[in-house]
Amino acid sequence: MLKTLLSLPTVMAFDVDSEGRLLVGYDGSGIRQIHEVEPDGQWRALTALDDTVRAARFVPDSSKVVVEHDSGGDERGQLSILNLEDRSGPDGLPGLTPLVHDPEYFHHLADATPTRILFLTNRRNNVDFDLIARDLETGAETVLYDGGGYVASVHASPDERLVVIILAGGPGNSTQLLLVDVTTRAVTELTAYDAPNYQDGPSWLPDSSAFVVASDAGRDRMALRRYDLGTATWTDLLVDDEHDLAGWVCPDGEHLLIGTTDDGGVSMALHKLADASLVAPLDLPTGGCAARLMMAPDPLWSPDGTFALLNHSSPVEPLSVFRYHRETGEVVAIHVPDMPVLPEGLAHPESHRVTSFDDERVPVFVYRPADGGDGSAVVLVHGGPEGASLRIWNPLIPALAAQGHTVVVPNVRGSAAFGKRWYSLDDKHLRLDSVKDLGAIHKWLPSIGVDPGRTALWGGSYGGYMVLAGLAFQSDLWAAGVDIVGIASLVTFLENTSEYRKVAREREYGVLAEDRDFLEQASPLNRVDDIRAPLFVIHGANDPRVPLSEAEQIAKALEKRGVPCQLLVYPDEGHGLAKRVNRLDAYPQAFAFLRVHLAN
Repeated sequence: MLKTLLSLPTVMAFDVDSEGRLLVGYDGSGIRQIHEVEPDGQWRALTALDDTVRAARFVPDSSKVVVEHDSGGDERGQLSILNLEDRSGPDGLPGLTPLVHDPEYFHHLADATPTRILFLTNRRNNVDFDLIARDLETGAETVLYDGGGYVASVHASPDERLVVIILAGGPGNSTQLLLVDVTTRAVTELTAYDAPNYQDGPSWLPDSSAFVVASDAGRDRMALRRYDLGTATWTDLLVDDEHDLAGWVCPDGEHLLIGTTDDGGVSMALHKLADASLVAPLDLPTGGCAARLMMAPDPLWSPDGTFALLNHSSPVEPLSVFRYHRETGEVVAIHVPDMPVLPEGLAHPESHRVTSFDDERVPVFVYRPADGGDGSAVVLVHGGPEGASLRIWNPLIPALAAQGHTVVVPNVRGSAAFGKRWYSLDDKHLRLDSVKDLGAIHKWLPSIGVDPGRTALWGGSYGGYMVLAGLAFQSDLWAAGVDIVGIASLVTFLENTSEYRKVAREREYGVLAEDRDFLEQASPLNRVDDIRAPLFVIHGANDPRVPLSEAEQIAKALEKRGVPCQLLVYPDEGHGLAKRVNRLDAYPQAFAFLRVHLAN
């Protein structure tokens, strides 16, 4: 069953043109590539690269597509042009023409207009990301923003005169909004750099007079706010004190889609733009997420606003695309050719709250084996730390459950989607409080029928750090650990990660020059003598975020002490396993490792 689950393909929508053609990312080959879907549903492959395609956009009023792709998972996006009328490539695919290539730096596709593309790059100093406009006819480049910082996203106004930039802010998990005049390059700060607020997903009105953005400024939850350029004023459009909201303005200028986050799920509804009044909810599959998906674009309106594309996922359905027709309210799945049948027995999780050491309540999902299980459990911790375990597809969860393990998926403090207060509770010197949440979950496990002596930790990225921290700081609790691209030492991680990444992550973990003593104390590598549980480690050789040296040093330290530790390194991967062939190699070995160490 593991091979079947790991082989199920996913599809995500990247763009839609005025004729209703779609650009989708599809990994039916085992590596995500770009496909074109005609309005009549016919599919056509556009790329067959050896590595993952990260993004794609139509060039309006042309037969061209801009593609962002990397090499070996290194995340250093390179930009190329596809001509849809050209079939000179292998197997009749369009030829790929380099547009912006320099393998030493990152180039992230931001937008495409009929005459130019916008992209972000760190090529000026390796740290800061600049916004560049490149003329598609002449190749001339114009710097639109080079004011420094990590630019998370770019949102151009429909009239192309202005750009809203989301910049990483000063406090952890905060962002700043900047408004850039494309002609004069004048930059206006719409929010303060040092304010502990998060803003996301600006969506412009079609006349470029205002935009709508999700923001938790002045409150715990993400509300919808509107900024009007003419008066330079902010107004609250819709506030929900119990849920995070996000919104996407329809090109008709009268409606918007609103996503509402509730206990790890995201539902969608159509609202009036003027007063945010409800028109109708969208009839999507229940118990999943229609927005805010990890690594998938948000909903996309067609240029005329007649329909929207939604990337949707749930615990029982792989990532797929739905077409929502605004006038009829109909929601239809985009058909994927030769889509295999899903295995039987897939289930939605139970939702719990676990009381931690300080009476905080930790949100936890529990996935139970169909036959009741064998009493063992795997606690699967998400990355981030500002990420979240949402109600989305993760084939490892049903696969672990099929092995007889109860799968416990927490949103420990520091997780997003549960309010600003919750995601701030692990900042800097509070780091180990999130590890204490794991201890509280372990204590709670007997209440759901789990043998606490047969429980393992599993996590990737920051979740990998949590695995190692659990084994090091709670060595008497956990029977085994699976660490995927995790941090062994917060100090060496900050010293060796990509230069741009260090600046961004010090906001959350602590600044080396100021907080080194605490970072040493919170590093599992410095408590390696306390680790007794066997460890399984997976890492990509080209990881630009968490260097391979993090995995190598924890494996070497455990080997020296005689603690069982197996390290798998994949030379063509980066921050995780993007290629199916590698997942099919690594995960069965990790599962076999758990069977041995969680056996009765």
